[in-house]
Amino acid sequence: MRLWFFTLSMTLLLPVGAGAQQTPATYTLVTGVQRMYERVRQYLLEAAEQMPAADFGFRPAEGSRTYGELFTHVASAQFSRCAGIHAETNPRQGFDFEALTAKPEVVEVLRNSFAYCDPAYASLTAANQGDLVQGAGWQRNSQVERGFALADNVTHDNEMYGTAAVYLRMKGIVPPSTAAR
Repeated sequence: MRLWFFTLSMTLLLPVGAGAQQTPATYTLVTGVQRMYERVRQYLLEAAEQMPAADFGFRPAEGSRTYGELFTHVASAQFSRCAGIHAETNPRQGFDFEALTAKPEVVEVLRNSFAYCDPAYASLTAANQGDLVQGAGWQRNSQVERGFALADNVTHDNEMYGTAAVYLRMKGIVPPSTAAR
């Protein structure tokens, strides 16, 4: 439990601090989660666009995901998590994400997953952040608070972006989060 809390705390604090705000702001859990989602959304989409199509099959080591699989994994997880938040059946349940290998297909399904999750983040408020929703991922058989479910999705997205950034650097490409400085 302490490890999870520490990880969530760092996930909530690091992206905000890395952005070096120009004007002072007040962040609540709601605005912080929404802001972090917007930033990691931007970074993941830019990272997917940056890698040349020929390198979407790049796998740095046996047993690791290819570059394209990082993004189909993100898309699959987002459809699953946000379906629980929307209180509906996953619209991509049974979809074979692993069949997507070409850059245009991977980028499209990633964009679609963000479009599916965007309303969940936009509708998060102080009043509904504690509402129980169906969990996904490691808490798939549980009811979880809406704010927690969305923060957990951001945590996962940040983990996958960090991996994508390493892949980009291995190919001599500066990741979006570094290029933005």
